[in-house]
Amino acid sequence: MAKLILNRLSKSFGTGKPAVDDVSLTVRDGGFLALLGPSGCGKTTILRMIAGFEQPTDGAILLGERVLADAGNMVPPERRNMAMVFQSYALWPHMTVADNAGYPLKVRGISGERYRRKVADALATVRLENYADRRPSELSGGQRQRVALARCLVTEPDVVLLDEPLANLDRHLRQEMEETFREFHATSGATMVYVTHDQAEAMALATDVAVMSQGKVLQMAAPAELYARPEGKLVGSLVGQGTILSLTLPESAPRALDWATLSPAFSAREGVSPRSDILVRPQDVIADAQGIGCRVTNVLYEGERYALRLTLPDGQVLRAYSREPAAIGSTFPVVIRSAWRL
Repeated sequence: MAKLILNRLSKSFGTGKPAVDDVSLTVRDGGFLALLGPSGCGKTTILRMIAGFEQPTDGAILLGERVLADAGNMVPPERRNMAMVFQSYALWPHMTVADNAGYPLKVRGISGERYRRKVADALATVRLENYADRRPSELSGGQRQRVALARCLVTEPDVVLLDEPLANLDRHLRQEMEETFREFHATSGATMVYVTHDQAEAMALATDVAVMSQGKVLQMAAPAELYARPEGKLVGSLVGQGTILSLTLPESAPRALDWATLSPAFSAREGVSPRSDILVRPQDVIADAQGIGCRVTNVLYEGERYALRLTLPDGQVLRAYSREPAAIGSTFPVVIRSAWRL
């Protein structure tokens, strides 16, 4: 196998701004990349170009040293050794589970004992070996998605492309399928590219996450790095729950901030130092009688905790968690134990 490389990739449909605008990124061999962003940001267009369904307007797609597509040439989808899992499963309703999983092998002319062994191995990997003779209509949504995964695995692809495959599942099935995807990635060893608008999915599944907006990649990093150290307000607002405050900080202030550095900023005079955008996660807002007094403006019970919306003395808003309820309109003093300067 080899690295999947997007080199200054662009795609325009001739209607104003390009759908994908000068995107460069590398998915390491065996890596799991999530393309994360809102609808219309270009992530599905990138997936379709990798699959061979769209040709780039500019730039190139390479698998190792092999050029799959550029503005002048394109390797057809069937010669890329890739597999795709769609949101809608795309299973043949008149075929059994085994026939659906083995269909790509029949297209390639594989039959006999080799065919049966490969299908059996693929179904065993997704824990569907006992469902081989059933039809898709007899399966749950999660089981149908596992059939689609088995169909991917049976051809031993170099790259697996997943287009929002969990969007049609309920919350319980999504959690079950996330574990299935992790097992599938570990078992197959394939490079995977996963399109989603759900940041929780991206963070739970991927080894790397590329955050997209308006056709561009804003930041690509490992999930923990992206969560802890986002670059810019847009990435900070898209990844995880948090609040962005505007505070007056000295130019020498570090990017990782503690309460000792932050505390003077809440009483600093305007114009003494430039204002900075500060990302504060709710789990880092801690109740403390010696902290800054906030007013509780909303309380939401989430089962294991209460989510609080707090208003600072200057009118800016903070989010916090509490194990105990708080009365709306009451004073709730807090300290911020950690924050990140964007």
